[in-house]
Amino acid sequence: MEQLGFAELDDGTEPGGAMIVRIGDQADDGPEVGFGLSLPPSADEALIERWLLRKSARTRRMYSATMRRFFATTAKPLAEVTFNDLQDFDVSLAGLADTSKAVMIAIVKSLLTFGNRIGVLRFNVGAAYKAETKGSNLNNRILTEPETQRLLSSLVNPRDRTLLRLAYATAFRVSELVGVRWRDLQDRDGGGGQITVLGKGSKFRTSLVRATVWNEVRALARLDMTTRSAIPTFLADGSLNPDAPVFRSRNGVALGIKQVWRIVRRAAEEAGLTAKVSPHWLRHAHASHALDRGAPIHLVRDSLGHASIATTNRYLHARPTEHSERFLAL
Repeated sequence: MEQLGFAELDDGTEPGGAMIVRIGDQADDGPEVGFGLSLPPSADEALIERWLLRKSARTRRMYSATMRRFFATTAKPLAEVTFNDLQDFDVSLAGLADTSKAVMIAIVKSLLTFGNRIGVLRFNVGAAYKAETKGSNLNNRILTEPETQRLLSSLVNPRDRTLLRLAYATAFRVSELVGVRWRDLQDRDGGGGQITVLGKGSKFRTSLVRATVWNEVRALARLDMTTRSAIPTFLADGSLNPDAPVFRSRNGVALGIKQVWRIVRRAAEEAGLTAKVSPHWLRHAHASHALDRGAPIHLVRDSLGHASIATTNRYLHARPTEHSERFLAL
């Protein structure tokens, strides 16, 4: 299977079955251009720049890589793309995981829909096309509560332990976790606090944090007295630097996504879990366990930042508590 890199998907796909993207020589900001089309800049490139305009740098890199691969396969402008071209592109993805293929097809369809909606493309040929998948295996990626507690208590390093506990408590995506700065934290009366993150779709989301976990997060500032970093935790007057990252690497910079993956994998090994646990599993665990304990589904939806309650409803289907089987005469 082609393995060029990975990007976190909303369903928590692991690197082995993740979205395959070509990254490395792409800038972290600004629209991605240069798709090998005839006129620089071509009408398609202008459309793509507009499509990517408000997406995060990470999303731009992933979407741009997919479109470069699509253009390399079709070798024609978007206005001339047919249903057969989508089928050919789908076939060209043979060897990738089903989830990766579905995501790449969805990216292409998103652009075609956007172009049609704003009047640049006369037809949306992607509307009728659907990539074949084997379905979701979400139920295989939900830890039980005892397994989760073993995972959360498996590491002694204060930063790593707090990272795991906050990930479970807030259901933040890994990209949201590593982006937390001290300015995003706000104490609340009676103990505990709240953290606001910029999440998927450039939407802000605020999560409440109970006092036990909140105190652990606040304690990280006292443990990190580094002044060598370009963004030290404390300013010259001794006050907390609002722009400093809450979770730092040993080099003083913000903890990276791949580092969080390694922390979670190490915690899983220490906890005796044989599954290849990813950071997103803690998000799955939060949703499933909260629903099991009677949390309203709309509250869980808002906590996870889902645009549709249908997405949150997957957790009810993955771990049902009731079934018509109990009414049968067996």
